[in-house]
Amino acid sequence: MEQGLEKFIDLFSELFEDTEKTAFTPDCRFKDLDEWSSLIAISVVGMVDEEYGVSLRGDDVKLSDTISDLYNVVVNKTDE
Repeated sequence: MEQGLEKFIDLFSELFEDTEKTAFTPDCRFKDLDEWSSLIAISVVGMVDEEYGVSLRGDDVKLSDTISDLYNVVVNKTDE
């Protein structure tokens, strides 16, 4: 796994209190997790802003199915 993606998954998983770390893989459909909520979505946006200096929009999260999809959005916005 790419090192940048691995770090992203670690940071992403830290936002969840009750979900096992092993559930977080590049192909994890994060919106299907029991713990997923609008509050966690806001936390993800904040984490991405703080760690990557990237401003995600609601649509960026809504249109992403997997953690890898969301990571690719972040990478693409970093290149802008």
